[in-house]
Amino acid sequence: MDNDSSYFGRGPGLQSGMSTAAATPQRPGSPNESVGRNPFGDGVESQASHRSGNNGNPFQSPSGSRPASSFDASSALGNRYDGGQRYFHSRRVRKGEVEKPWTKNADPKEKWVTILPILGIVIGLGISGFLVWDGLRSVVKHNYCLELEENWSNGINPSIWQKEVQVNGFGNGEFEMTTPGDGNVFVQDGKLIIKATLQDDSLMQKDNTIDLLKEGTCTSNLPEYCIAATNTTAGNSSIVPPVLSGRINSRKGAAIKYGRVEVTAKLPAGDWLWPAIWMMPVDSAYGPWPQSGEIDIVEARGNNYTYPQGGNNIISSALHWGPNPANDAWWRTNVKRPALHTTYSAGFNTFGLEWSQKYLFTYVNSRLLQVMYVNFDTPMWTRGNFPVADSNGTRIDDIWGKTGRYNTPFDQKFYLILNLAVGGTNGWFEDNTNGKPWLNGSPNARKDFWLAKDSWFPTWTSPQMEVSKVMMWRQCDGDEDL
Repeated sequence: MDNDSSYFGRGPGLQSGMSTAAATPQRPGSPNESVGRNPFGDGVESQASHRSGNNGNPFQSPSGSRPASSFDASSALGNRYDGGQRYFHSRRVRKGEVEKPWTKNADPKEKWVTILPILGIVIGLGISGFLVWDGLRSVVKHNYCLELEENWSNGINPSIWQKEVQVNGFGNGEFEMTTPGDGNVFVQDGKLIIKATLQDDSLMQKDNTIDLLKEGTCTSNLPEYCIAATNTTAGNSSIVPPVLSGRINSRKGAAIKYGRVEVTAKLPAGDWLWPAIWMMPVDSAYGPWPQSGEIDIVEARGNNYTYPQGGNNIISSALHWGPNPANDAWWRTNVKRPALHTTYSAGFNTFGLEWSQKYLFTYVNSRLLQVMYVNFDTPMWTRGNFPVADSNGTRIDDIWGKTGRYNTPFDQKFYLILNLAVGGTNGWFEDNTNGKPWLNGSPNARKDFWLAKDSWFPTWTSPQMEVSKVMMWRQCDGDEDL
């Protein structure tokens, strides 16, 4: 018997009713050779083929097949297949029966299959290395000299810092009055505190006037910035600023033209608070704002993360520049950066600026974590794409082209400003957003804000900006004169 007959047969003994001839494999030339013949040529025929008349198809499933797991134990021991039916025949390829062309002599060209990828990697690394080297070589390395190191150990030095005192919102329609005393700007535990507090409610309930010119404390010469009144008899009654806050600048003692600035600060938390760390030109060499420029290192809002424009979880940096306020191109140089799984009011961060005649960028905590980058490779007038005339038909001329410098107006000395504003009507807080209680175009904006204090004042969990350190370096390698 063929060696495979024990695997495909019934095992020891034959079931009754089946002749020995039925279990005997057919031999070539026998009358049944064309029926149920095993194509594998191993002498074993499928009995199912004989029964079903499948013309010898060994791959056709027998009609009575069922899984081996359905056999009982006794059947499994004595008969591996029910009825002698054959399910599958496996032929293993014996060692040496299959050719292995890859073991023969390889084509000489095949070596390039390995060489070319390696060569490509080497060339790519070489090009990358050159680009890195060329980039580092082309970066201008500046020398910096310390201009200011302020840690408030001696309080607020009046030879460096000046408190700005006004009542009319600094041109932004802000709702705070900045004060000259120590109630809103002071040093505590080694940190500068700029804090927003509520105005005396009685000043809003009856007619009265705040006149900082008369008091001699106003830091502006314009009466509209120094005088405010509550008028309860007017059709649209006006009120004095409903909030007190502070603003401080370094114009008297520290200003730079190119260099670095770093301010380590914790920003406030509370609806409609507006902290800012920014710079303005010492002299308006090219004209009134924004012709002479403005550098906003960081601005934010005290609202929480649900505020659509970004609350205290987002900061923004911007440059303001243009021929007039209607054509301020700040939107071309404005970038936001969210905090990572936290807020900027949860702890201290270092907000920085690096500025040269070739570039200007801002960053948070590390110079690698850039917020805004502006490359002065194109004249700012060209970059702005300003119209040839304003809305009333007045011609708009290039006010910076005469300098021949691409970075004008950011080629003059700027000083630092730290302040905490509240509200405003310039659009920093958009109308009809997150329950904003006033409209920017309303003459009653201040009053509407004040009347809604029961909704926003409870959110003032930390209505202050805290500054632990201010560092300023000026560029001192000769290029600052360019």
